[in-house]
Formats: sequence, C-alpha cells, structure tokens
Amino acid sequence: MLNSIAAGRRLALRTVTIQAAVTLVAALVALLYGRDAALGVLSGGGVLALGSLLAAWKGLAGGVASAGGALWRLLVALALKWMVVVAGFYLAIAVWQLPPLAVIAGAVIAALAVVANMSWQARG
Repeated sequence: MLNSIAAGRRLALRTVTIQAAVTLVAALVALLYGRDAALGVLSGGGVLALGSLLAAWKGLAGGVASAGGALWRLLVALALKWMVVVAGFYLAIAVWQLPPLAVIAGAVIAALAVVANMSWQARG
C-alpha cells in the first residue's frame, strides 16, 4: 500500500502544525503595527488552521471506505472547513472589528504555509 490512512493523518497534523506556527510568527511580526493587527493576523490564520484541522478530522475519519464514500467524506470535510472559515472571518471583521486586511493576510499566510508544506513533501 502506497498511502495509508495513518500517513494521511500524520501529514494533516503536520500541515496544521505548520499553519499554526507560521500564523504565530506572522502575528508576532504584526505586533509592530499594533495589537489589533496582530489579533487580526492571528484570527485569520487561526481560523484557517482550525478549519484544516476539522477537515482532516472529518475527511480521514471512519477508516477505509469505497471511492464514493471517501469522496463524500472529503466533500463534507471541505464544506465544514469553509463554513468555519467564513464564520471566523465574520466574527473577526464584523463582530470583533479587527482590521480586515490583517485578517485576510493571516489567512493568506496560513494558506501559503500549506502550499509550501506540500512542495516540501513532494521533494521527498
């Protein structure tokens, strides 16, 4: 077997850990621009990391399944992730009044961390 469920879980956890670490570093840098900017970056990246964690938990739960069942789980996981992200953005921008640019920047930084992680994984 080339790709086990356990390997998928390890990769998902590593990805979420990298997202969280990069978000924390970016939030520390954003402190130079003020507390609200740092909280915005932290909330934007944090909500993306939380969404990724929930998607991994839901998408990789249940063990081996048919192709249709596995696809359905992944689609539900993806929908769950984006519902969490949209709700988190709403809370951060509309309710907590954090700077929208900082929130979006945090999410972009966390998303780029995923792309970088996938690139490093592909190199072996």
